[in-house]
Amino acid sequence: MNYKIVHRSTYKYKHLVSGGNHVACLKPRSSPQQQLTRNELQIYPPPATCTERTDYFGNCLRFFTVQEPHKELVVEARSEVTVAKNPTPWPQHSLPWEEVALSLPTDHSQAGLDAYQFEFESPRIRIRPEFASYALQSFIPGRPMPEALLDLTARIHADFRFDSKVTNVRTPPEEVLRKRRGVCQDFAHVQIACLRSLNLAARYVSGYLRTYPPPGKPRLVGADASHAWVSAYSPECGWLDVDPTNNVIPSDGHVTLAWGRDYSDVSPLHGLVLGGRAHTLRVAVDMEPLAP
Repeated sequence: MNYKIVHRSTYKYKHLVSGGNHVACLKPRSSPQQQLTRNELQIYPPPATCTERTDYFGNCLRFFTVQEPHKELVVEARSEVTVAKNPTPWPQHSLPWEEVALSLPTDHSQAGLDAYQFEFESPRIRIRPEFASYALQSFIPGRPMPEALLDLTARIHADFRFDSKVTNVRTPPEEVLRKRRGVCQDFAHVQIACLRSLNLAARYVSGYLRTYPPPGKPRLVGADASHAWVSAYSPECGWLDVDPTNNVIPSDGHVTLAWGRDYSDVSPLHGLVLGGRAHTLRVAVDMEPLAP
């Protein structure tokens, strides 16, 4: 599938901002399953400087400085991406999950070392007994890793209700687990916390999800969404992606933007401004399928 993606963020400040330094993580990754063919970043007011670098996890970051006084900042990323129609087949056989957990500390291969860093706590995810207890209902003794992972994904989807009003970007996973409500970011954090609490490696994936209009209704421009899901590691299988919000294995309707330990590593846009005080933020995403 070919997509044109427009991700537009608009900050409106109550008072004048004299200047600001910002970081944008808005360039989709390329991989064997996904190829980025075009990406550009438009910023208003125009930045005085804008530089690009690759972070520790291989994500593209753009650093820009706005020196012109302003009460509105608009950052728009335009991308074109091709996603493989047939995703990597889901493995039919695998090691029991306990063997996967035991193998990670002693796996000195490049893939194993890369995965092992995602087994530990991160800024927004803590290892807790309550996460292990919830996960163990799916990770029963001897169960193959992919089967247990899919069962945990289905349970989170069934047990948690999507509700954008009860959490914010800083809500800890412990609170989400208690309330059983949240958004895609929250569900991804909970699942990662569950996996890491069983000594399994899991990373946070940010990206985009294609949505479909109701039957007979036109597609609404800007109605698609930023999204988040989970990737868990098994030596025999590599990285296995699951989407607990929708209880699906990501395929050609998911576009990967970046990955890291949790949301704090892959925030689409953050920075520091002088002035402004209170502000509002509006984000609109449009993910339009293109002809092959």
